[in-house]
Amino acid sequence: MPPKKMSFEESMARLEAIVSQLEQGQAPLEQSIALFEEGTKLIAGCTRLLDNAEQKVLKLSKGPDGEPVGEPFVPESEG
Repeated sequence: MPPKKMSFEESMARLEAIVSQLEQGQAPLEQSIALFEEGTKLIAGCTRLLDNAEQKVLKLSKGPDGEPVGEPFVPESEG
């Protein structure tokens, strides 16, 4: 059975636990490498989730008739 897909919040909590374990420096080398690899996968997954969320965000502004108009989100650094 494939592993359960984690939510962003679950992934971040697991990543924080991994960082804490690695910072303590008491895990054997093999376990440290496995934790690092798991953390790398979690970061990639969180990045994908954030990228997808950013694509869904719309900037709402008032149209000429006073009704809200949705425009694609453009980060301030780009526009």
